[in-house]
Amino acid sequence: MSARRPYIRSMDGWWRRDPFFIRYMIREATALLVVAYAAVLLLGAIRLAQGESAYERWLAALRSPWSLAFHLVLFAGLVYHTWSWFQIVPKTMPSISVGGKKLQPAVITGTGLVAAAFVSLVLLLLLLFIGS
Repeated sequence: MSARRPYIRSMDGWWRRDPFFIRYMIREATALLVVAYAAVLLLGAIRLAQGESAYERWLAALRSPWSLAFHLVLFAGLVYHTWSWFQIVPKTMPSISVGGKKLQPAVITGTGLVAAAFVSLVLLLLLLFIGS
Protein backbone atom coordinates (compact mmCIF):
# COMPACT_ATOMS: atom_id res chain seq x y z
CA MET A 1 0.00 0.00 0.00
CA SER A 2 1.50 3.33 -1.05
CA ALA A 3 1.23 6.49 0.98
CA ARG A 4 -0.73 9.11 -0.91
CA ARG A 5 0.28 12.70 -0.68
CA PRO A 6 -2.58 15.16 -0.42
CA TYR A 7 -2.91 17.78 -3.12
CA ILE A 8 -1.92 21.17 -1.77
CA ARG A 9 -2.91 24.04 -4.02
CA SER A 10 -0.26 26.71 -4.31
CA MET A 11 -1.27 30.14 -3.05
CA ASP A 12 1.59 31.88 -4.84
CA GLY A 13 0.24 34.71 -6.94
CA TRP A 14 -3.43 33.87 -6.34
CA TRP A 15 -4.40 37.48 -6.82
CA ARG A 16 -2.71 37.77 -10.23
CA ARG A 17 -5.02 35.20 -11.81
CA ASP A 18 -8.11 37.40 -11.90
CA PRO A 19 -8.39 41.11 -12.83
CA PHE A 20 -10.89 41.61 -10.00
CA PHE A 21 -8.31 40.51 -7.45
CA ILE A 22 -5.60 42.64 -9.08
CA ARG A 23 -7.80 45.73 -8.64
CA TYR A 24 -8.58 44.59 -5.09
CA MET A 25 -4.90 44.31 -4.18
CA ILE A 26 -4.08 47.68 -5.75
CA ARG A 27 -6.92 49.27 -3.77
CA GLU A 28 -5.64 47.68 -0.57
CA ALA A 29 -2.07 48.78 -1.33
CA THR A 30 -3.19 52.37 -1.80
CA ALA A 31 -4.34 52.32 1.81
CA LEU A 32 -0.63 52.22 2.68
CA LEU A 33 -0.23 55.51 0.81
CA VAL A 34 -2.96 56.99 2.99
CA VAL A 35 -1.00 55.86 6.04
CA ALA A 36 2.20 57.37 4.59
CA TYR A 37 0.54 60.75 4.10
CA ALA A 38 -0.93 60.61 7.60
CA ALA A 39 2.61 60.00 8.90
CA VAL A 40 3.86 63.06 6.98
CA LEU A 41 1.13 65.20 8.55
CA LEU A 42 1.79 63.75 12.00
CA LEU A 43 5.48 64.55 11.64
CA GLY A 44 4.51 68.12 10.73
CA ALA A 45 2.40 68.40 13.89
CA ILE A 46 5.29 67.05 15.97
CA ARG A 47 7.70 69.54 14.39
CA LEU A 48 5.23 72.35 15.03
CA ALA A 49 5.09 71.37 18.70
CA GLN A 50 8.91 71.39 18.83
CA GLY A 51 9.07 75.03 17.82
CA GLU A 52 9.33 77.38 14.88
CA SER A 53 12.79 76.32 13.71
CA ALA A 54 11.87 72.61 13.65
CA TYR A 55 8.68 73.42 11.76
CA GLU A 56 10.55 75.58 9.23
CA ARG A 57 13.02 72.72 8.62
CA TRP A 58 10.08 70.37 8.03
CA LEU A 59 8.57 72.82 5.54
CA ALA A 60 11.94 73.15 3.79
CA ALA A 61 12.14 69.35 3.53
CA LEU A 62 8.69 69.31 1.93
CA ARG A 63 9.94 71.67 -0.79
CA SER A 64 12.70 69.32 -1.93
CA PRO A 65 12.35 67.63 -5.35
CA TRP A 66 12.21 64.18 -3.73
CA SER A 67 9.41 65.28 -1.45
CA LEU A 68 7.47 66.77 -4.34
CA ALA A 69 7.84 63.54 -6.33
CA PHE A 70 6.78 61.54 -3.26
CA HIS A 71 3.72 63.77 -2.88
CA LEU A 72 2.80 63.28 -6.55
CA VAL A 73 2.88 59.52 -6.05
CA LEU A 74 0.81 59.93 -2.88
CA PHE A 75 -1.68 62.13 -4.70
CA ALA A 76 -2.12 59.64 -7.54
CA GLY A 77 -2.58 56.82 -5.03
CA LEU A 78 -5.09 58.80 -2.97
CA VAL A 79 -7.11 59.71 -6.06
CA TYR A 80 -7.24 56.03 -7.07
CA HIS A 81 -8.09 55.02 -3.51
CA THR A 82 -10.95 57.54 -3.39
CA TRP A 83 -12.28 56.49 -6.78
CA SER A 84 -12.14 52.78 -5.95
CA TRP A 85 -13.71 53.40 -2.54
CA PHE A 86 -16.75 55.04 -4.10
CA GLN A 87 -16.92 52.22 -6.67
CA ILE A 88 -17.45 49.81 -3.76
CA VAL A 89 -20.16 51.82 -1.97
CA PRO A 90 -23.07 50.60 -4.18
CA LYS A 91 -22.02 47.02 -3.48
CA THR A 92 -21.85 47.51 0.28
CA MET A 93 -24.99 49.68 0.52
CA PRO A 94 -27.17 48.49 -2.38
CA SER A 95 -30.51 49.58 -0.95
CA ILE A 96 -30.05 53.37 -0.76
CA SER A 97 -33.33 54.97 -1.76
CA VAL A 98 -34.51 58.55 -2.15
CA GLY A 99 -38.22 59.30 -2.31
CA GLY A 100 -39.05 55.61 -2.39
CA LYS A 101 -36.90 54.95 -5.47
CA LYS A 102 -33.74 52.87 -5.30
CA LEU A 103 -30.68 54.75 -6.52
CA GLN A 104 -28.64 53.33 -9.38
CA PRO A 105 -25.03 52.34 -8.55
CA ALA A 106 -23.64 54.98 -10.94
CA VAL A 107 -25.59 57.71 -9.10
CA ILE A 108 -24.25 56.57 -5.73
CA THR A 109 -20.66 56.45 -7.02
CA GLY A 110 -20.96 59.74 -8.88
CA THR A 111 -22.46 61.53 -5.89
CA GLY A 112 -19.64 60.33 -3.65
CA LEU A 113 -16.97 61.41 -6.14
CA VAL A 114 -18.56 64.84 -6.63
CA ALA A 115 -18.84 65.29 -2.85
CA ALA A 116 -15.17 64.30 -2.36
CA ALA A 117 -14.07 66.67 -5.14
CA PHE A 118 -16.18 69.51 -3.72
CA VAL A 119 -14.84 69.08 -0.18
CA SER A 120 -11.27 68.87 -1.51
CA LEU A 121 -11.76 72.07 -3.52
CA VAL A 122 -13.24 73.91 -0.54
CA LEU A 123 -10.32 72.83 1.66
CA LEU A 124 -7.82 73.88 -1.02
CA LEU A 125 -9.44 77.31 -1.33
CA LEU A 126 -9.48 77.72 2.45
CA LEU A 127 -5.78 76.88 2.63
CA LEU A 128 -4.97 79.29 -0.19
CA PHE A 129 -6.88 82.15 1.43
CA ILE A 130 -5.54 81.45 4.92
CA GLY A 131 -1.98 81.13 3.63
CA SER A 132 -2.02 84.47 1.82
